[in-house]
Amino acid sequence: MNKIILLLGIGVTILIGIFFVKLSLIGETVNGELDNFAQCLTDVGLKMYGTEWCSHCKNQKKLFGNSFTFVDYTDCDKSRGVCSAEGIQGYPTWKINGQSYPGEQSLDRLASLSGCELV
Repeated sequence: MNKIILLLGIGVTILIGIFFVKLSLIGETVNGELDNFAQCLTDVGLKMYGTEWCSHCKNQKKLFGNSFTFVDYTDCDKSRGVCSAEGIQGYPTWKINGQSYPGEQSLDRLASLSGCELV
């Protein structure tokens, strides 16, 4: 009887482990799906200006998941001079070709502004 309980416990542990491994792989795929889009935004000169404490900036970053690392981002708390020179008055602000787009932007809007394909 103790062997059966032990085997059942091991089996359940293995199944839970497999579940979490698959779940993490799915998350990585979803989070990485915007890598090309985010890189394209940077390649065409679209930049995001924000701060770490800004809730709207956090929301913007969440849209990209792990792909946000490919976005050209300036933290205005760390680079006040840059943000001042760029005329940044609120967070987040996206800029391309000298034009500012303040506030949270949808991925579709960023695609439209940049010409980058959103897959």
